[in-house]
Amino acid sequence: MKILIVEDEPKAGEYLRQGLGEAGFVVDLAHNGNDGLHLALQGTYDLVILDVMLPGLNGWQVLQSMRQHALQMPAMFLTARDQVEDRVKGLELGADDYLIKPFSFAELLARVRTILRRGRSGTESTTLRVADLELDLLRRRVTRAGKRIDLTAKEFGLLELLMRRSGEVLPRSLIASQVWDMNFDSDTNVIEVAMRRLRIKIDEGQDVKLIQTVRGMGYVLEAPEEP
Repeated sequence: MKILIVEDEPKAGEYLRQGLGEAGFVVDLAHNGNDGLHLALQGTYDLVILDVMLPGLNGWQVLQSMRQHALQMPAMFLTARDQVEDRVKGLELGADDYLIKPFSFAELLARVRTILRRGRSGTESTTLRVADLELDLLRRRVTRAGKRIDLTAKEFGLLELLMRRSGEVLPRSLIASQVWDMNFDSDTNVIEVAMRRLRIKIDEGQDVKLIQTVRGMGYVLEAPEEP
């Protein structure tokens, strides 16, 4: 799952990015309202976390503009603005939650997971399934044929991407940007190494192999066609 943080204070922003990254989320960070709005309009996020007092557009304006553009992705204010009228304003503008600084990271993470559990429309599943492979996005749990599989955070993110786009051949450049948040570098074999390790965990010992390499194109995860 992908989260956008719009936070102008550098240490706070990095703290959030690192913490949410370690919790298994792919995180983008913007340091002002204009950049935050641009990313929100251009990208696909499962949640936006907004400060209120930002350079350029403030958090209220960013959320207002998002809603005016019909972006219904969940949003959460994380701010030092602690007056009742501030909280009411944030929620009335369409925020799904409002957390006041200073905050406990454990509470923030719990609130993030609660928002994501509701889903964008309230009906979106938080469990992905392909054949007998199941990935629980909120419990961070993967099973195949009912047997638990332990993955690292990056392996989990890689598998989530493959399962969300099951049947689609994903080029290495797309995987690099979505999972490692980096531009593709032809000199690195980080994706091949991670894919090899993931394939061992998911497919080794299984009669049906779900992860395939498409030579010269990328990788695909899909269920075999019925005979």
